[in-house]
Amino acid sequence: MGAVQQDEITLVNLYTSNIGSPKYIKKKLLEEIKGEIGSNTIIVGDFNTPLSPLEKSSKQKISKETSILNDSLDQMELIDIFRTFHPKATEYTFFSSAHGSFSKIDHILGHRQSLFKFKKIEIISSIFSDHNGIKL
Repeated sequence: MGAVQQDEITLVNLYTSNIGSPKYIKKKLLEEIKGEIGSNTIIVGDFNTPLSPLEKSSKQKISKETSILNDSLDQMELIDIFRTFHPKATEYTFFSSAHGSFSKIDHILGHRQSLFKFKKIEIISSIFSDHNGIKL
C-alpha cells in the first residue's frame, strides 16, 4: 500500500514463468487476490504472455488460455493501461534472440474506473536487458 498524489494505491507485482502463464495469472487474480483488487489497484509485471495480437511481431493468434484470461480481466474490469492509451501501437518490451521475435509481455493493468488518473504511459528502451521498461 502506498499513496500517489494523496490517493491510496495498492501495487501488485506479478511475475510468471514461460510455461502456463495465462492459467497462472488467472488463478492468482481470480482465486487468490480477487478480494484485494479494487479501483486503486495497479498490477504490474512480467506476464510472459502477450494479451493481444498487436503485442507479437509474429502475428500468431492469441491462445485459448490467453483469450480466457482476457475474458477474466474484462469481468474484473481490469484493463491494459498501455493498450488503452495506445490501441494500435506495435511497441514491444521483450526480444527473444532464440526466436528472433519481439513481443509485449510486460504489462500494467488497472481498474477501468481509475483510467482518468493516468496522463501518459510509454515503453522505455533498455540496452542492458532483453526487457524494456514501461513508464506511467
